Amino acid sequence: MMRGTVIVLAKAPRAGAVKTRLAADIGAGRAAALFRIMTERTVASAIAGPWRTIIAVDAASALVGWDNVFPQSVVRRAQGPGDLGDRMRRQFHAAPPGPAIIIGADAPDLRTAHLYQAFQALRGADAVFGPAADGGYWLMGLARRRTAPGLFAGVRWSTKHALKDTLKTLPSGFSIDTLETLSDIDEACDLVHLGPRSTR
Repeated sequence: MMRGTVIVLAKAPRAGAVKTRLAADIGAGRAAALFRIMTERTVASAIAGPWRTIIAVDAASALVGWDNVFPQSVVRRAQGPGDLGDRMRRQFHAAPPGPAIIIGADAPDLRTAHLYQAFQALRGADAVFGPAADGGYWLMGLARRRTAPGLFAGVRWSTKHALKDTLKTLPSGFSIDTLETLSDIDEACDLVHLGPRSTR
């Protein structure tokens, strides 16, 4: 097995609890159904490689059930409280030794090949990012050879500043690599990016 961990930040696809901006355009039921498709695709991509995969779910209620979305064969744990930065920092700290990569479930163009590329980048870089078209990011990875004490402090989440703010929280000597820019699904106008694809 490749030495490294992929952590999927996931939510149980309950209507009214996921993709609220998208739900405002197309309805809570349809938004939840689309989010479920994206989550299943993301998990399929994550488990297709030779690394350890962990699914970090948003609530304790998602630790059981939902086996058709979160496979029983994959370790599942709670994200814990706090904002996105608190939850991501907790997952990085809890990951087994070695490089760790965190991905969300709303970038439909993410493929297993991107994860291979990210791990390859972390052989030389301290951190790797997959930028999103809206100014956020769909992937973040840390080699974890060095510490980042101020990680995620003051990041303006869900804004066009999220990636730039995150980069500012890394130590000045950190080397950074980036992958290709992908689009995520937040509003109805983004649905053009949701289509058939291979997990590879």
